[in-house]
Amino acid sequence: MNPTGTSLRTLVDKWLAPNARVPARVVRFSRTQEDRLRYVCVEAAHPARTIAIFFFRHDDGSWCVFPPVATRPAMTARAA
Repeated sequence: MNPTGTSLRTLVDKWLAPNARVPARVVRFSRTQEDRLRYVCVEAAHPARTIAIFFFRHDDGSWCVFPPVATRPAMTARAA
């Protein structure tokens, strides 16, 4: 994992604020069908509501709440 990247645990603590009374748990993990991106769905059942967030793994090993940008085809020209 990228030492400067964001860990999944750090993001779960930031977004869901789990504690002893409101634990966070992984409810789903897999890869997307199209481009095989790894994702994890984590939920926390707060007294007023249940919150679930999807986290996506990026190429540098960090985790984010948004998927990485898809690689697009590119052309280059070389000078003769």
